[in-house]
Amino acid sequence: MEIEVLEKNDTSLRLLIKGTNAAFLNSLRRTIIAEVPCMAIDEVVIIENSSILHDEILAHRLGLIPLKTDLDNYNLPEECPCQSEFGCNLCRVTLTLQAEAAEAPRTVYSGDLKSENPEIVPVSPNIPIVKLATGQRVMIEAYAKLGRGEKHAKWQPVSACTYKYMPKIEILEICDACGECVKICPKKVLVKTKGEIEVRDLMACTLCEDCADACPKEPPAIKIGWEEGNFIFQMETNGVLPVERIMLEALKILDSRFAEFLKELKGAKIEEA
Repeated sequence: MEIEVLEKNDTSLRLLIKGTNAAFLNSLRRTIIAEVPCMAIDEVVIIENSSILHDEILAHRLGLIPLKTDLDNYNLPEECPCQSEFGCNLCRVTLTLQAEAAEAPRTVYSGDLKSENPEIVPVSPNIPIVKLATGQRVMIEAYAKLGRGEKHAKWQPVSACTYKYMPKIEILEICDACGECVKICPKKVLVKTKGEIEVRDLMACTLCEDCADACPKEPPAIKIGWEEGNFIFQMETNGVLPVERIMLEALKILDSRFAEFLKELKGAKIEEA
C-alpha cells in the first residue's frame, strides 16, 4: 500500500491510497464515523428557562454543539474505574450556562457556556443556542462525556468521511473539440485550450459520466473509468479532534479488532465434516 497526502490542514485531510480495496477503506470510514470517541453534552439539568424554547429543545441544541476533546485524560464512561451512574472527574465534564436579557433582547451563544475544564470547550463560540426576549432568563447545568457515533451522531468526530476510486479520463483521437463535455461537467474537470480538450483537475472528477453522455460522437470521444486498487480518501473534522488523531485512533481500533479476530480464529475448533 502506498499513501500520498494530497491536501492537509486543520480541519480536512485528503489522501491518495494505492494498492488497497474498497472493503478496507469502507472499514476505515465506518470506524472513523462510528467508533472514534469524542466529547459531547449528554445530560442537561434545566434550573430555569423562561425562553420561548422548550427544555427538550434546549437540551437537544446543547448536545449537538461540538466540543474540543481530550482523549488522553478522560475515559469512556463504561471503561472508567468509578463505574458510577453520575460519573467522576475522569469521565465527565461540567458546563454551566447562565444568561439573561435584562434590558434588551439578546442571543445566547455557545461561547456563553462555562466549562470546569478550559480544554473542553465549544469548538466555536458563535453557535446560537436561544434568543431571549427582554426579561427572559436561562440557567443550565450540562454534563459532557465521551461517546461513540454508533450510539448518537453528536459523538461523530467528522462532518464528512468519504472515498472514491481514482478517476481515469481518456480523450480519444476522434474528438473534434466541440466543447460539449466541457460545458456540462459540474466540477469543471475539463478545459478547451488551443482547439483541444484537456483534463484540468482529474482529482475533482466524480465519475458521473455526464461528459460522455453529452458527447455527440457515437461512440463517445471521451472514456471515463477508474484505476482498480487506487482511491482518494477524504475526511473533514468538525473540530473536536485533529485529523491526524482521528486517523490514528481509527487505525488503533481496527488493529485491535483484527488482533481479536485472529485470536478467536486460532482458538476456534475445526469441526470434522
